[in-house]
Amino acid sequence: MYVGTLSFDLLLGDVRSLKEKRSVVRPIIAELQRKYTVSVAEVGDQNVHRRALIGLAVVSGDAGHVSDVLDRCERLVAARPEVELLSVRRRFHGDED
Repeated sequence: MYVGTLSFDLLLGDVRSLKEKRSVVRPIIAELQRKYTVSVAEVGDQNVHRRALIGLAVVSGDAGHVSDVLDRCERLVAARPEVELLSVRRRFHGDED
């Protein structure tokens, strides 16, 4: 079994309230879940309206599949014009861990 995780630190564009923040973050989370069948949630900076921390996890029996899904998820978030991807933290756990 292999587990891969990503943490995205995002700077949101012209967002002035937590309500506007939700309208930017929720579609990103929904698209990641729908396209790649991953577990994803906003995991930090919930009370800061211009920043978001999104966590994502994927589990598979194939290490290559985990790596491929993580790559695609990272590209999707990086391509979103309404957010600036400040950093990505990637972790990979295998049977040896």
